[in-house]
Amino acid sequence: MIGDREETDATVVSEITPGGVTVIRVCGDLDDDSSPALAGALSAAAADGNCSRTVVDLSTVGFADSSALHALLTAQKAHQAAGIVLVLAGPVQAAVDRLFEVTRTGPVFRWAESVQEGMTC
Repeated sequence: MIGDREETDATVVSEITPGGVTVIRVCGDLDDDSSPALAGALSAAAADGNCSRTVVDLSTVGFADSSALHALLTAQKAHQAAGIVLVLAGPVQAAVDRLFEVTRTGPVFRWAESVQEGMTC
């Protein structure tokens, strides 16, 4: 246990919907150990020329650190270069929201209240 937070590895699962949207679902905490899995899924989504949108479901992420933010910022650049929309979907936990607030990086991303909304916004 670190502080008041239990250490939990994140699980990252990618799927492509019938509508051609890549959905990346993340469960658990995103830190130095687990962010590479997210970065890999995001990189693969940006490289896939068959999808026009990637939605990252952050609704069950309890904690995210700078390594997660780095993975998301890198993915945003790669998605823009590939002409693919990247959407972060919530609702996000307070600790995750705080990361974007403190770093002032929230406006860099397109946000949606849910995965369903993220597929169309």
